[in-house]
Amino acid sequence: MALRFIGIDPDTGQQGSPTVWVDEIKGEFVLQGWMPDEELDAECAAFEVPGHAPGIPPNEGVIRIPLRMAPMLRKACDVAEQAGF
Repeated sequence: MALRFIGIDPDTGQQGSPTVWVDEIKGEFVLQGWMPDEELDAECAAFEVPGHAPGIPPNEGVIRIPLRMAPMLRKACDVAEQAGF
């Protein structure tokens, strides 16, 4: 795996560290974030999208990252696009 570090929550302090990377080999975004509370997890699991089964598959999970990290997500998209993904 060739992870390229993009950024960490600027308000992280010592209390967690939502982080964004790009895997330049697999062509994937890698996100570290906070676990959702039970209510949000259940809401996401119940959400219906056409062509997608409800629920969260066992090999997937829901995470939360703060909106202040939007610039890092944009940068990660730019990196992925420049890499040809």
